[in-house]
Amino acid sequence: MSQPFSTGSDPLAHLSAAGVSIWLDDLSRELLSGGELEKLIAERHVVGVTTNPTIFASALSRGDRYTEQLRTLGSTGADVDDAVFALTTDDVRTACRVFAPIHERTGGVDGRVSIEVDPRLAKDTDATVEQAVKLWEAVAEPNLFIKIPATLEGLTAITEVVARGISVNVTLIFSLERYRAVMDAYTAGLERARQAGHDLTGIHSVASFFVSRVDTEVDRRLDAIGTPEAATLRGRAAVANARLAHQAYEMVAAEPSRRRLAAAGARSQRPLWASTGVKDPAYPDTMYVSELAIAGTVNTMPGSTLAAYADHGALALHSPAADDYAAAREHFAALARIGVDFADVTDTLEREGLAKFEASWAELGDSVRREMGTADAAHEGAGTGAADTADEEAEQTPSGEELLAVYLNDHLAGATGGAQLASRAAQAQKAEPALAELARQVEQDRQSLLRIMDDLEISTDRPKVVLGRLSELAGRLKPNGHFFSRSPMSDVLELEAMLVGVTAKAACWRTLRARAETDGRLYTEHLDFLTDRADRQTALVEKLRAAAAARTVGGPAPQVP
Repeated sequence: MSQPFSTGSDPLAHLSAAGVSIWLDDLSRELLSGGELEKLIAERHVVGVTTNPTIFASALSRGDRYTEQLRTLGSTGADVDDAVFALTTDDVRTACRVFAPIHERTGGVDGRVSIEVDPRLAKDTDATVEQAVKLWEAVAEPNLFIKIPATLEGLTAITEVVARGISVNVTLIFSLERYRAVMDAYTAGLERARQAGHDLTGIHSVASFFVSRVDTEVDRRLDAIGTPEAATLRGRAAVANARLAHQAYEMVAAEPSRRRLAAAGARSQRPLWASTGVKDPAYPDTMYVSELAIAGTVNTMPGSTLAAYADHGALALHSPAADDYAAAREHFAALARIGVDFADVTDTLEREGLAKFEASWAELGDSVRREMGTADAAHEGAGTGAADTADEEAEQTPSGEELLAVYLNDHLAGATGGAQLASRAAQAQKAEPALAELARQVEQDRQSLLRIMDDLEISTDRPKVVLGRLSELAGRLKPNGHFFSRSPMSDVLELEAMLVGVTAKAACWRTLRARAETDGRLYTEHLDFLTDRADRQTALVEKLRAAAAARTVGGPAPQVP
C-alpha cells in the first residue's frame, strides 16, 4: 500500500482538489427534508449521490417522513411496486433539484443522482430497458443516472439505453473482463446515439467498480487456506483490482474509436469506486479512499466513511504508476499460486451482490406493504379500537430483524470476551502451541461476525460488548485455590470456559447458515467454513481440557495434536 500523507485541516477539500469527485452513497427523506444534504454539499464537498435498494430499505426505517405518502397510496389502492416507484422517484427527483447548481457549474459532470432499476430484472434485457426509460421519464431531471447492473443481460440493456440518450451508472462490476465489456457496451450505445442524431454532450456515464467486497471474499478464502503465506496476502486484492481497472480505462480511452467519439462531443465513462466502506476493522477505515484517490474518478462513500475521511483522511503519495500496476498483477499471480481462483471470486460476488439487492428490494416491499396496510387497518377498525389493538400488539412484539440484532450482539459480546480469554490462555500455556493458533482463529471468527453484522446492517451494541470484556475479566477471579495468581486449576477452568464459547459459536454459525437459505446478504460458503472450523475447535479444546484435567486431578491424558 502507498504511504499516505496528511492533507491538513480539510482532507475532503484536498481530495476534491486532487480531482476526485466525492459522492455520498446514501439518500433518505430525512437527509432531504432536514437540510443535512445541503450541509454535506457545503461542508463535505459532496457533489453527487448514489442509491440502491438497500439504501432505500434503510431510509424507510428512519423516522416517519414516508408514512403520510404511503398511507395515501394505500388508501387509493396502489400496489406495492407502484408505491415503491413513487417513493423512490420522488426522493431522487428532489435530490436532483438540490444538486442542479453543481450539475450546471460542472457542465453535467457532477451534481448527479442515481436510481437503480428493479434488481429482479437484472437477467431480463427488455424489462430492464423498459423500466430504465420509465424511471428516466418519471424523474425528468437532466442530472439523473439510471443504474443498471453489469450482468451479461445488462450489457445489451446498457447499449440500448445509452442509444436512446439516457445517462447510465453501470453497477456491480467486479472483474476486469466484465469492466472491459461495460466500456464496450457504452461505446456501442454512443455510436448508435450519434447515428440517431442525439447530442452526445448530454449523455454521461460512470462505471461503478466495487471495491471492499473483493477483499471480504478473498480474505475469507485466504483464512480458509490458513497458511502464513496466505495471511500476508490479506487486504490487498481490492485495491490491486481497482488499479488494474483504472489502467484498463486509460488504455481504452486511447483507442481510435473512443477518440473519434470524443471529437464528436462524447463524454468519457468515468470510473467510480463503489463499496468503499471498510468491512474489516483491522484495516484503516479510509483505505479505499486514500489508495484510490485518482484524478478523474468518483468515490461514492457511505456516511461513516465520509465522516472518517473528513476527520483523518490522507492522500496517497502518488497516483498509480507502472510499478503499481506490475505489483497488482503480481499480487493476483500470488493468489493463483496459493489456490485462490479470482474468476470464481468475482462470479461469486456478482451472484451474491444481485441476491443482496433482491433481498433488500423484498425488504423494501415488505415495509411499504406494512405501512400501506396500516391505513387500511385504521379505516376498517375506526370506532372499534381494532387498529389501536393491532398497533399495541405490533409494538409489543419485536420484529425478526430486531431479535436477530439482539442475538448477534449477544454473540459478539461473548466473542469479545472469548478472544481475550483465548489470548490469555495461549500466553499462560505456552507449552501447548495449539492454543496460539486457536487464539488467532478465535479473533478471526470475531472479525467475521463483525463483517456479517455489517452485511446485515446491524449496529454493534457497545455497552454489551464492553460487558463481554468485563465478564471475561471477572472470570479471572473464579475460585481456583488462589485469589489473583494462577493455580494448576486455572488451565482447566479456562479451557472449560473456552469449550462453552466455541460450542455456542458453532450454534450461531448454524443459525445464520439456515437463514442464508433465504437471505442473500449472507454468504453460505463462508458460513459452512466457519461452522466446520468451530466444530474442529470444539474437538481441539475438549482434548486440551481433558489433558489439563489429567495433569491436575489425574486420569488418562488424550493425545493433543
